[in-house]
Amino acid sequence: MEQNLSLYRIFYTVAQTGNISKAARILYISQPAISKAISKLEENLSTPLFFRNSRGVTLTKEGELLYQHVKIAFHELDCAENELARVHKLGIGHIRMGVSTTLCRYMLIPYLKEFIDTHPHISFTIENQSSGETLSMLERQTIDIGFIAQPPVERHISFLHMMHIVDTFVAAPSYMEHLYLREGRNTNYFQTGTIMLLDKKNITRTFIDQYLTEQRVDIQHLIELTTMDLLIEFAKIGVGIGCCIRECVTKELESGELVELTAPGSIPRRSIGFVISDSLAQNPATKEFINFIHKKINFSPKN
Repeated sequence: MEQNLSLYRIFYTVAQTGNISKAARILYISQPAISKAISKLEENLSTPLFFRNSRGVTLTKEGELLYQHVKIAFHELDCAENELARVHKLGIGHIRMGVSTTLCRYMLIPYLKEFIDTHPHISFTIENQSSGETLSMLERQTIDIGFIAQPPVERHISFLHMMHIVDTFVAAPSYMEHLYLREGRNTNYFQTGTIMLLDKKNITRTFIDQYLTEQRVDIQHLIELTTMDLLIEFAKIGVGIGCCIRECVTKELESGELVELTAPGSIPRRSIGFVISDSLAQNPATKEFINFIHKKINFSPKN
């Protein structure tokens, strides 16, 4: 089939024009080359395709049958080329992205909004899950890019830093007042309070567990939650003390709805950004998004 494709283009043009010399001018090849190509195709198909006469050529019955199919095939190819040209001209594309609810809501949406404003013909599929699951999906090549807190050293992925974040412990003022009434102002809230952490599937939990181990902190009463949004809401209504990203509770801390607690030692800053698989061929839309992010990093104050 592959070796016949150029022969079919010649056959199609000759059938349309009904004249070998006209076909030669359209295709910018010699008449003998046209005749040789037609003979070769007839040989390959073991059937005559044209009647030759002094005025030109006409299709045989078999040639007419072939022409109807070839006409449809070349029409589809023309449509495909036109569609690709339209995609290129308008910048049409699609990006599959993985991101946690927290990072999407508090950090990603502003960047997405600006990108979509300037690239309205690129659409997104957003897979919402933990950062660990995002890394797994990237490894399985079911997403193009992920937005996560920087993972431990991973092979075959590239990490594009966007900003730093700080983890902290917060609680409702009323919760802390009741805890102090019961246990005294000098109480160790890790031992006497209810501590709320994300579940162990989350990269944030892995990071916090490492911090707690290094500080030799032993939590006595623990609640595990699947999302930071839920953890923050539970902290606001006084269920317990939540470990969350400070940037996610800025408004609550400023208004006094939540208070920030002193933690032992110093919780290291973390980096969040985009991960791309080194082995995954990037589609044009993803490349455009990465270029956009690079520009935002270069022209934004360093965090």
